[in-house]
Parts: sequence; C-alpha cells; structure tokens
Amino acid sequence: MPFTLQHAGHAELEIKKSRFLACVEPMRDRAAALQRVAELKAAHPAAAHVCWALLAGGHSAANDDGEPSGTAGRPMLEVLRHQQLEGVLATVVRYYGGVKLGAGGLVRAYTDSVARALDGVPRSELQRWLTLHCRLPYALEGQARRLLQKHAATLEQVTHEALVSLVFSVTEREAAALRQALEDSCHGQLQWLDTAVPE
Repeated sequence: MPFTLQHAGHAELEIKKSRFLACVEPMRDRAAALQRVAELKAAHPAAAHVCWALLAGGHSAANDDGEPSGTAGRPMLEVLRHQQLEGVLATVVRYYGGVKLGAGGLVRAYTDSVARALDGVPRSELQRWLTLHCRLPYALEGQARRLLQKHAATLEQVTHEALVSLVFSVTEREAAALRQALEDSCHGQLQWLDTAVPE
C-alpha cells in the first residue's frame, strides 16, 4: 500500500565542507515539481546543484542537475521507492565546499539527505479513486445521493433523461461497499455503465 506525506520534512547535512539542504514534500505532478525546483533555484542562486526526484505515478522523474550521472536524482528516487511513497518530491540543494566526494560519496550524501528529511514526517495511506457511472429511476435519486454522501463519494455529473444518470468518484476502499449498498437499495433497478468518465 503506497503512502504519501502529510506535510514537508527538512534536513541539513554538512559533508566535507559541502552543505546539503534536503526537503521532502507532497507533490501531485511533474509540472508542480518543476515549479518548486525553479523556486528553489531562485532562492539559492549561489548553490552548485539543485537535484530532485519525484515519485508520482506516470509523472515520476529524477534529475542530477550537473552532478555525475546517477549520483543524485536516481539514489534520491530509490529512497522514496524503498519507503513506499507516492506523490512525493525530494529536493536537495548542494552548496559545494571545495572537496570532491567521488561517485560513492555523492550517492551516500544524497541518499542520507533524503532519508534524514523523511525521518519523523507523518504519512497517510494514499487513497486511489475510482470513477463509477450508473443509471436509476428518478424515485431512487435521493436515496442514491444519501448513500454517496455516506461513503464519502464525490458526485461529478448528473444527467436527467428517461433515467437519472450519476457519475461519481469514490475511494477504492469504499467502492465495493458503496456498489453493494446502491444495488441493495435499488432492488434491481440500477444499471452500471462501463463507460465511466475519466478522472
């Protein structure tokens, strides 16, 4: 089960005179991550590198920002993977101290920075959402809406034609119970449609 962070975490390490400023924070996609990295670069114009790793489904990416290939972004991404995180951006701002660390030293420095920033940051289970689509008679609409509310579903679209058509999002955890409750309360008068509207 993947987890996400409830809020940002920070750490600062000094290794052979180089300063590593690490931050881990919830992040939904690559566009938001790139904006955050740009903000960090603007806030730390004297930094040698602003390396980052994003673990967010199809948006996942890693960037060494001028460090030797594979010594920063990828190790940072592996820390996030190892801790079963999703929807998280890790950034490390490095101020070079004049002493080269070598490839192994860099991998350790970036790995340790992210691991330290993650220490003690509360996590929550990442909820996956499903979009479902059904049709039912007008007389059952009020009852269906109450069940959606009870199961914390979000009503996305309602269409009134010969039947009422409902499109709604619900967490994967609640989906089976909600489907069953709707079917029970509609006594065979509910139709599920495969053509769910994408989220």
